[in-house]
Amino acid sequence: MKISTKGRYGLRALIDLAVYSINSPVPINSIAARQDISQRYLEQLMAMLKKAELVKSIRGAGGGYFLARPAEEITVGDVLRALEGDIEPVKCAGFEPDDICQAADSCVTKYVWQKINDTINEAVDEMRISDLAEESRKVNQQDSCGKKNCSN
Repeated sequence: MKISTKGRYGLRALIDLAVYSINSPVPINSIAARQDISQRYLEQLMAMLKKAELVKSIRGAGGGYFLARPAEEITVGDVLRALEGDIEPVKCAGFEPDDICQAADSCVTKYVWQKINDTINEAVDEMRISDLAEESRKVNQQDSCGKKNCSN
């Protein structure tokens, strides 16, 4: 399974929103600049995230984007599914009731594929945007100070 730039950049954008949209919406050009993402591409990603009801926007002066729900309620899985679609690396017809797999009754590799799919889904569904935003704050604090937990 390979996550495309849609998933990678969209996840970075959502973390950016979780960090910077606490008090007001964040203009898309600010997100694009901080994350080094093309503004046009980011607009496409935000449209997909908006359709998935992960972000909302306000038009006009002082407008921008913000999270549609608290960051604690949004998982990495929510973001990846909104941008990438199904994130299972292997589709096994042996587990699909409508698909016909001639080897479904005797094939044991379907259990391998199911375990891989389940493990990936569990991992991305356990990671919350709020946790990643907190980690981002720590990393940015280190970068701005040159050392961990400095006080300026």
